[in-house]
Amino acid sequence: MINYREIIRLHSLDLSFRSISSSLGCSRNTVAEVVKLWEAHGLSWPVSDKLTNKDLETLFYPGRGSRSERKIPDYEYIHSELAKPGVTLTLLWAEYCAQCQLEGEVPYQLSQFSEKYRAFAGSKKITLRIKRKPGETLEVDWAGDTISVYDSALGEEIKAYIFVACLPCSLYCYAEAFSDMKSNSWIRAHMNAFRFFGGVSKILVPDNLKTGVIKNTKYELILNRSYQEMAEHYGSVIIPARPVKPKDKPNVESAVGFIETWILAALRHQKFFSFEELNFAIREKLHELNQKSFQKRKGSRLTGFIEEEKDYLLPLPATPYENALWKRVTIQPDYLISVGESKYSVPYEFIGRKVDVRSSDKTIEVFYDGNRIASHVRKDGNGEPVYLREHMPEKHKKFLSYSSEGFIDWAEEVGKDTLAVVKHFLGSGRMVQQGFKNCSTLMRLADRHSTTRLERACTRALSYTPSPSIKNITTILKNSQDKLDDYDSIRSRDSRKYGITRGYHSQISKGGTDQ
Repeated sequence: MINYREIIRLHSLDLSFRSISSSLGCSRNTVAEVVKLWEAHGLSWPVSDKLTNKDLETLFYPGRGSRSERKIPDYEYIHSELAKPGVTLTLLWAEYCAQCQLEGEVPYQLSQFSEKYRAFAGSKKITLRIKRKPGETLEVDWAGDTISVYDSALGEEIKAYIFVACLPCSLYCYAEAFSDMKSNSWIRAHMNAFRFFGGVSKILVPDNLKTGVIKNTKYELILNRSYQEMAEHYGSVIIPARPVKPKDKPNVESAVGFIETWILAALRHQKFFSFEELNFAIREKLHELNQKSFQKRKGSRLTGFIEEEKDYLLPLPATPYENALWKRVTIQPDYLISVGESKYSVPYEFIGRKVDVRSSDKTIEVFYDGNRIASHVRKDGNGEPVYLREHMPEKHKKFLSYSSEGFIDWAEEVGKDTLAVVKHFLGSGRMVQQGFKNCSTLMRLADRHSTTRLERACTRALSYTPSPSIKNITTILKNSQDKLDDYDSIRSRDSRKYGITRGYHSQISKGGTDQ
């Protein structure tokens, strides 16, 4: 019984609730409640020795002493209810207290209620189901054992790695063989498992493998970005097991053992020549394992899944996750990023910056500080870089727009002598593209000096030689020789009849010759 008198005496000495509870071995809440009731009844210390602790209990809690026993909880009911989503011992204790109040019974406190239930569960040798809510978690792992697939073309064996997933409540299992344990296989295995179960668990519990978890310490958790993106797409959360703590995912550890025995060992005498053939055999054995009756409980994994767990899984999204890989790269001066054997452009303003590249089977996306700055349709095996015009500086845009037809159309608008010079440039090399540089320089000269002056300069250059060069035309414009008075007479001559004579430019500039 609580020593009410001593609580009040110590309180009258101005001791704290913590000190009183430590001295008497009761909780601080009990001390606070007794003091509050003492003050509510208007009592003061000291009191008569005839007022015993039993009398004080009757005064503070009328009717409590009329019953010598508290109501015994229905532990079987409590255990079954704990298997339901959202149900906790605290909720069940509150319901138990409400029932006791209606029936006029005295309930246990929460600490006693919880302690007695755990003692009941331990005496029955059953596992507490608080952490095994239906549809709440999915434990995943790779099996330690492998099986071989024979490649008849290469004449060699290929190791097959087995992915295992287990729903802890029903112990319903999934298994599939893959050629490797890389990120693509890991994520595809999860997608196939979700499709097999017909729904998604709220929590994923993997091991600390690098394809899923980059870093998992006491203070920091860094997940593989593709893995986290996949979980978000399906509405699930990844909570990895603690490092070197297999008890955090005991059910999949147990399932791995069953699968290694009842599937891999059972198939040890068979030869498989493709992964499709192997996975077909695994599915048949998996169905047998899930239908196999439990030894110590009723039903099987399959019946437990259908009756207890299936309805509590989250629904599958309308579209499956598009598997994608992430990597971080620095943009080079050619403003290209490499994915496989192909290259794709990003805006040239990001040269030298670090960006995140997301590559899926269909698209290539580039992100900077969380914002998408480029997107391309994936083109595997494409030898030529994939450039978008909006990613280029103005000079590069102009260069890509160059063509012989474009240069000729432009020259026709300037004049017939400019057209003659452009045709000469385009036809002077083995390939027409060899003349693009001279033609683009001619266009820049027109922008700098005007098309009128360029036409007059081309006319004068053709009067000197039938094969003018950019240097000839640039010199004429620089020295303003296109502005001389004899332009019309030169224009009327047969320009292809004469060549360039040493000293001719200076003679023209003086207005005549020495002859």
